[in-house]
Amino acid sequence: MKSRRRSKTRSASEKKSAFSLEKIFLFTTVFLSILGLFFIFEASTTESYRLVGHQYHFLKQQSIALFLGLIALFVTQKWPFSFWQKTAGLWFIAGLTLLFLVLIPGFGIELNGAKRWFVLGGRVFQPVEFFKFTLILFSANWMSKNPKPQTFLFFTGLFSLLLLLQPDMGSLLILLWIVFGMFFLAGGHLGFLAGVSSLGIGLLVIAILSSSYRFQRVTTYLDPAKDPLGAGFHIRQITLALGHGGWFGVGIGNSQQKHAYIPEASSDSIFAIVAEEMGFVGATVILSIMIFYVFLIYKIASSLPERSFEQLLVFGIFLWFGGQILLNISAVVALVPLTGLPLPFFSYGGTSLLMTLVATGVLLGAVRNQKARLPSRIRKKV
Repeated sequence: MKSRRRSKTRSASEKKSAFSLEKIFLFTTVFLSILGLFFIFEASTTESYRLVGHQYHFLKQQSIALFLGLIALFVTQKWPFSFWQKTAGLWFIAGLTLLFLVLIPGFGIELNGAKRWFVLGGRVFQPVEFFKFTLILFSANWMSKNPKPQTFLFFTGLFSLLLLLQPDMGSLLILLWIVFGMFFLAGGHLGFLAGVSSLGIGLLVIAILSSSYRFQRVTTYLDPAKDPLGAGFHIRQITLALGHGGWFGVGIGNSQQKHAYIPEASSDSIFAIVAEEMGFVGATVILSIMIFYVFLIYKIASSLPERSFEQLLVFGIFLWFGGQILLNISAVVALVPLTGLPLPFFSYGGTSLLMTLVATGVLLGAVRNQKARLPSRIRKKV
């Protein structure tokens, strides 16, 4: 009798805990989405007016992406994990196909020497953002069964080649970070990963030295003052924005650097505008909320069965968001060269926001699946 009473108490307690985690995670997601939309408007008014003649263009486009993303979030959270596992291979093939299609002349859009986009339904679509999610799905599926090194090398080499042809080094780095991390968490041998990493670093050095564009990015990072009006202009203006913000910022709407001084102020470099207007204190608060969001993902993953498809999938999303936040902020504060990676929820880009919210829906589904399993699991223990 006492055992049954304790079982009911623990069941109610754990269900309440899972329900609280679900609500906190959903609230944090919506809050970051709205905050990001606000700062996109703040950072994009000048650029939007210069490109299309009115200051609300970027806000309108991102609002549509947010609306579609929230619909996708509430739909995907209801899909069982068995669906994702059964269709993981199909999603991966679709992602690889889209990465290949952007390389076809006349289909992909070339901008500044890179082929990373195409038009879908009248809107610009960046397939690598979709591929990040499909790669995590596929990797979680086969790594939960038998993570063979040969399979790891084959698929890693395949998508690496496609991204080098675009070229998109920033996305390649984050994808390698994801699959290496997932392979390690799935029980992959550390010595094998160290060897492959050493080989990858060597190939990365060759890729940098063989490309004047990449080599210039590295030399600019090492000495941005060498060409302040040319190659070093971007990082110099970002640094000025950070310094101008000081401790408490210049105030909402008062950024100077957003007025065509910082290139891509509403996308990759948006955190510099946030720091200028909110200051060190405000930027730290916002960054802390993002870190808290990533911590919640880690907490969800830690509660799932070890090395299962579900846990590896959630850990993959954790590596995706955590790594992208880390690299983007590190580039803004000049700790690493500029990578061109979007900041989740904040950077302008409909594909990035849409896939972020799709992944968030999967995470909410993980919490709900865990909550649904609790009563039977606890009864078995008792």
